Amino acid sequence: MIIAIDGPAGAGKSTVGKRTARKLGFLYIDTGAMYRALTLKAIEQGISVNDEPAIIRMAENTVIDLINKEDGSLAVMLDSRDVSKEIRQPRITQLVSDIAKIKEVRRIMVCLQRKLGKQKNSVLDGRDIGTVVFPDADRKFYVDADFKERVRRRFEELKETGQAITFEEVEADLHNRDTIDSTRAVAPLKRADDAIYLDTTKMSIDEVIEAILTRIKNG
Repeated sequence: MIIAIDGPAGAGKSTVGKRTARKLGFLYIDTGAMYRALTLKAIEQGISVNDEPAIIRMAENTVIDLINKEDGSLAVMLDSRDVSKEIRQPRITQLVSDIAKIKEVRRIMVCLQRKLGKQKNSVLDGRDIGTVVFPDADRKFYVDADFKERVRRRFEELKETGQAITFEEVEADLHNRDTIDSTRAVAPLKRADDAIYLDTTKMSIDEVIEAILTRIKNG
């Protein structure tokens, strides 16, 4: 079974996807983390996000794997190196949408995501899971929240990791990512026609997960 969870940045997809997969005993695949890993590698190798040919060559020669650990956390492996913490840095967040909008990079990542998802029952979250990666997913959800609430959630998340960032900086970053994600030429962020829409603005994480599990159970 494939469960697709899409939605904009800061909507809580990763937390919901991870915990839903854990409750179901499914593999959790954080597609955003895969693009973040590529972004980290580009930065480390001094490759500009605007140098598309170099980014594509790098992507073709990169091995990314996701490991669901027993404690419920997700290990993101970049060329056999655990970069789970490094990919959450603000500099990665600021550039990841520029990497993700490159057509050939998305083709490479989609092939890998499909390969991972077909290994076993999986929950995938991202921006084009239900529309591009797995258009025939067994269940599709679009998790959303109003803009200010998404900014607040991302700001609190970053504060908990000890990152020094202002609310205004998070707001500007999310606005920029929303614009890039929804207007890019390849696989833009949009709700699949058959996806269940969940406005989580006034919902807790537990309530969102329960809503998803109920809909999966009831078909």
